[in-house]
Amino acid sequence: MRRETVPFRWRAPVFTLAIALALALVPLPGLAQTSSNPPPVTQAQPATTVHNPYGVKPGDVVTYANSYKVKDLVSPGVYYEVTQGMTMKVVPSEHMEWPPPYRDATEKYSQQVRLSPDGRTMVNYVAGQPFPFLDPNDPSIATKIIWNNAFRPITSDDYDLRFYDCEDIYAGRNRPYRVLDYFQIGHYAGYDEVGRTEVEPMPIDPDFKATNRYWLFGLYPILAPENLRGGGFIRYRYENPNKADDMWEWSTGARRVRRLNEGIMSDSVAGGGNPTAWDPDHYSGFNAKIEEYDYKFLGQKTMLASVNAAHSPEITCATDGGASACPENWELRPVYIVQTTPRWSSNNRQALHSKSILYIDNEMWFEPYVDEYDARGELWQNHIYWLTYRDRPVPDARVAIYPFKREFVVGAASTDVQSGLATMCYLPGKNTPERECWYINMGAVGRDFFTTDAMVRAAP
Repeated sequence: MRRETVPFRWRAPVFTLAIALALALVPLPGLAQTSSNPPPVTQAQPATTVHNPYGVKPGDVVTYANSYKVKDLVSPGVYYEVTQGMTMKVVPSEHMEWPPPYRDATEKYSQQVRLSPDGRTMVNYVAGQPFPFLDPNDPSIATKIIWNNAFRPITSDDYDLRFYDCEDIYAGRNRPYRVLDYFQIGHYAGYDEVGRTEVEPMPIDPDFKATNRYWLFGLYPILAPENLRGGGFIRYRYENPNKADDMWEWSTGARRVRRLNEGIMSDSVAGGGNPTAWDPDHYSGFNAKIEEYDYKFLGQKTMLASVNAAHSPEITCATDGGASACPENWELRPVYIVQTTPRWSSNNRQALHSKSILYIDNEMWFEPYVDEYDARGELWQNHIYWLTYRDRPVPDARVAIYPFKREFVVGAASTDVQSGLATMCYLPGKNTPERECWYINMGAVGRDFFTTDAMVRAAP
């Protein structure tokens, strides 16, 4: 592997965003009322709408040469990735259960949850999934899906991803593997103050009454590249629908803490001349403040997704320049399709996109991919997440072992399909000292981790 100089670099603040415009899809017919919660609340069933004209089945290997076979089974952005060389191994579909504590919390608390009179936010939420029973004829179904996705079963209390790395690559079929920039992060961590199901205090942290914070997020310290070493940022999300997120970054160059405007969270991260296709609002699917968007339900469909990845750490794709993880397992999954449109409020008026399309697995509740479109209505960015379903994040884990299976994100790629710039992230990293990587709902981080003082002290 050799490093290549980037021919052009857009200089911007360390954490800026590039979200996009979404594709208008026709609602899918034949949808019956579904539930998204495991027993005793009925589990969501696979969608009845299946458009698989080429009969893609387990055992098939999809390459750019036969990519036409999956065009109707993936998003336009994922189809682009396949035409650029990403290969898929189609495997049998597996039923996935929620973590039992999350399932039990859904059974206990979901009946009391409602949307607010204006339909923007939810009230009376405690823990578990807010809206386990979904009716496609409900005019609020899209908003309820988004709230379910925000309080999803993959994490409910806290998480700490230690030592992951990302590589900037130019994607292309059979393109040589050349790294433009290499990033390594010490901690990617979060702490939920509501919805807690596995770690005390449960189900709501008493601090929530004083601060009104739904969750706290921290990404620090940056360990590579050298010109960003020691940097990072912190973000708070509030229950108040009219209160914007609070965000701060530690700039190693200026050696000071700087407050960030929420509007830049939907633009691609760039700092010190280092380009990347990722933006903070899509680090783990759709992370924007829910009340600042409008939502439209576009239907339910059976599509391919990678939710039972075979590799951890993920492997570098040899046939697309290293812009994705391949070959990897993909299976047919039931997916909700939701369009998001910025409300253009004072908080997110800087967002560069006008719509995005979210593809949300309605059994495990995570977006296997998201497509974004620019102001001209053209495909702009694609985000893919490779997940695995097991009782530990890596096969040789010694600490992060659970008494039940749960989902872990093991790889993620964000691609600007117009320029070809891709950022592929490995969770755990390929060359990092911490092999367990994911510590989910184990009390690995507390509220004191998410302060500017802690971020500054952690800078090497």
